[in-house]
Amino acid sequence: PTGDSSVVLQVKEEIIEMKDVFSVKLKRRRFVGQKRGGTLLGITIFKCLHKEENKLTDCAIHLNNLSEDHCHSWFRHLKEILNGFQNRPKSLKVFVNPSSHKREATHVYYEQVAPLFKLADIKTDVTVTEYEGHALSVLKECELQAFDGVVCVGGDGSVSEVAHGLLLKAQIDAGKGTDYIAAPVRAPIPLGVIPAGTTNILAHTVYGIKHAVTATLHIVMGHIQPVDVCTFSTPSKLLRFGFSAMFGFGARTLALAEKHRWMPSNQRKDFAFIKTLADLKPEECELSFLPLQIPQQDSHENDRKKKGKNKKKGSKDQWHKIQGHFLNVSIMAIPCLCSMAPRGLAPNTRLNNGSMALIVVQNTSRTEFIKHLKRYASVKNQFNFPFVETYTVQEVKLQPRLKSGLDDKENTYLNATSAEGNYPWNIDGDLIEEASEVHVRVHPQLINLYGVNTDDLESCKATCNCI
Repeated sequence: PTGDSSVVLQVKEEIIEMKDVFSVKLKRRRFVGQKRGGTLLGITIFKCLHKEENKLTDCAIHLNNLSEDHCHSWFRHLKEILNGFQNRPKSLKVFVNPSSHKREATHVYYEQVAPLFKLADIKTDVTVTEYEGHALSVLKECELQAFDGVVCVGGDGSVSEVAHGLLLKAQIDAGKGTDYIAAPVRAPIPLGVIPAGTTNILAHTVYGIKHAVTATLHIVMGHIQPVDVCTFSTPSKLLRFGFSAMFGFGARTLALAEKHRWMPSNQRKDFAFIKTLADLKPEECELSFLPLQIPQQDSHENDRKKKGKNKKKGSKDQWHKIQGHFLNVSIMAIPCLCSMAPRGLAPNTRLNNGSMALIVVQNTSRTEFIKHLKRYASVKNQFNFPFVETYTVQEVKLQPRLKSGLDDKENTYLNATSAEGNYPWNIDGDLIEEASEVHVRVHPQLINLYGVNTDDLESCKATCNCI
């Protein structure tokens, strides 16, 4: 600082770690309307700050120096250091869904996200989607090697579409067929999620909070989180890449909400929830699942370890089968945190442990089912009911039993089952209708998301409740 010595004595020393810095700029004094040149005053360093409750914010630190040589020298060296950090993107493909939630995604992007990308010298190619499936069609034709990452600004349905498109494009580029994919290839670039929807489950799960600036700074800083992904297939085709799904109550609620798109978002979801609860009926189906095989951990006998691994390959006789009437079936590869379920819809799974949580709610009274649902909003165990069963699995097959001879009232309850006998599925907040058996497989760490690093145990504890 310049000035008398009394000012210098009051200065408090501060240390800045370069890993927390995401931009450095030359600071100049300019006149009104002046866009170039100006008197050089020093440099400004832009830093990412960690606040409480997983929140990230940015702050500017001004370093004053009137020497052109000193300022340019510091500027060049700091830029070299920043350019040396891996995973920090230089170019991003951005999808903005203007219809998400209260139609706020466009405002969120241009007011909160884009300025930070510009500050970090990140080039962006923005597509504002115009219809459902727009992002998917763009991604199929997109040259992904031109970008370091893909970003979606929207709700769970938008994120699901972009994640599906990114992985589908990866299979196409790898020369794989897309009808049925047993062993998919990984997504070549990471996916960033800017929450601008209603529930924002994926954003809550990887950031621990619904906060656009926090999500943006994770992207800017290049924080990479490997995440498991599921494939949802029929015997003849791939339906979707996704992170979670519900069949039964959760799917019926979404199907009814989709038929009332003319209502405001919160109103139609509340209406659909109450109406589905009032008309609560179980689904008759057959569930087959392959439990997660845990290799033996006898450190002093390597041959027993090998036997444990070989046993995993012969998995045909290890399939379990249950059938009956179920109110809801959840299949989730991630914890699925949201404001309505702070512990997560599946708190016993992780983001990248290669397994899925299978949660089966058997037929029970409406009163008992409501008690189960209320537990999600509390710290109590939502699975501690005799009618709820949980499993840790690798694969699931669900076969609905088509009902014949239904009267008109039963056949149209909730207006959710189509005339062809299709059953609704809620896959990451997106409605999929299918009549035949659906086969769900988990694929470990198939995609990288911009988010927390699970090597940091405190971050993991704060965001996914797995510790």
